[in-house]
Amino acid sequence: MLLMGAPIILSYLLYFLGTPSGSVNYGELMETKPLPEAILHRIDNTSFSINQLRGKWVLLVIDSGVCEESCRKKLYYMRQVRLSQKTEMQRIERVLLIDDDRIPEINIEKEFKGTWLINAKNNKLLEAIPAKVSQHDHIYVIDPLGNLMMRFPKDVDPSLMLKDLKRLLKISQIG
Repeated sequence: MLLMGAPIILSYLLYFLGTPSGSVNYGELMETKPLPEAILHRIDNTSFSINQLRGKWVLLVIDSGVCEESCRKKLYYMRQVRLSQKTEMQRIERVLLIDDDRIPEINIEKEFKGTWLINAKNNKLLEAIPAKVSQHDHIYVIDPLGNLMMRFPKDVDPSLMLKDLKRLLKISQIG
């Protein structure tokens, strides 16, 4: 009788006394919400829509066109994390949303080749992206359906970011 009742007793004990140790992800999961359709422009003045990237995971940074040290560091981490995915790296896109009138230096475009440099000043897309203190602090993740779903903290640890993305790509059936 004790042998048959042990799983039931154990499950009740774990339910009422055990507390979960927290989540397994490093990035902060956000309330999943679709980003609004917005007409934007690349720095070469061609039109761009975030929906162009549907079907891909998107790593997104919001910063000034000046792109100082912290911005460059985030772009570097995004590039390296993407490259670390090896065969899965084609499923990831990188975007820098520029929230001012400044145009990035030409070497930014060369150094982080493949990153979409998008002018987004005064655009409703920026208003839809929440931040604890500043949007410049985070690297955001957009899923292949166009939903904003995660953000990484300021001074991100790229090795933990890599683990999160590997896990997302592994379990994702989309993209």
